Amino acid sequence: MLKHIQSAKNPKIKDWKKLLTKKERDKTGTFLVEGFHLVEEALAGNQVLEIIINESKDMPPGWDYGDIPVTMVTEEIIGLLADTETPQGILAVCEQARSSGDVEGKGYLLIDAVQDPGNLGTMIRTADAAGMDAVIVGDGSVDVYNPKVLRSAQGSHFHLPVIRGDLFEWVNRLKENNVTVFGTALENAREYTEAEHAESFALLVGNEGSGVNKDLLALTTANLYIPILGKSESLNVAVAAGILLYHLRK
Repeated sequence: MLKHIQSAKNPKIKDWKKLLTKKERDKTGTFLVEGFHLVEEALAGNQVLEIIINESKDMPPGWDYGDIPVTMVTEEIIGLLADTETPQGILAVCEQARSSGDVEGKGYLLIDAVQDPGNLGTMIRTADAAGMDAVIVGDGSVDVYNPKVLRSAQGSHFHLPVIRGDLFEWVNRLKENNVTVFGTALENAREYTEAEHAESFALLVGNEGSGVNKDLLALTTANLYIPILGKSESLNVAVAAGILLYHLRK
């Protein structure tokens, strides 16, 4: 189904533009992705509700979008909806993934109050690359469907469950299911290379400035740290998560 909208005042354009806000994304259970790569990933993940494309662009040959509506719009409208300075000219309205919370697997990344979109997106992408089964994002973190998070994750939202949840409940639930929960801390922690191998594990990382909530750290199986060998005060949380995930996956 092909439609054409040329007026920026069209009610549908106004509704789409609202999806740049977390409030509207939460209200509608939908979000926007931007760019050919992310739209293709969303199509593969069966989460696309509608495609929006610059009227001067062509749909890539080979894309299987079936009966998904396609709306052609002006470059001006693309500029209103896009979050990038140089838009590629294509977006998609996607349905947020639904999860019952009953995720089964052997590897989890738990994220506590990480506020930088680039960090969160990079960790979702890294968890995907490291073969994790789910990413659980706790309170105080940036919205998982923030446009910058989506770009940093490079389509990993469509490869594994990214769940917003209560980390206290998740830590307890995972431990009840014999999943070893490793926290990250500078005090009362062992060097990460000393961590005992666990068949099923979860890694808990925290806020860029204050780290993981101390009450959460009190619930973990063990807490780990990465030694600083140079003069830097600390590692970026996304870099640290990558080092730890790959080490623990051995």
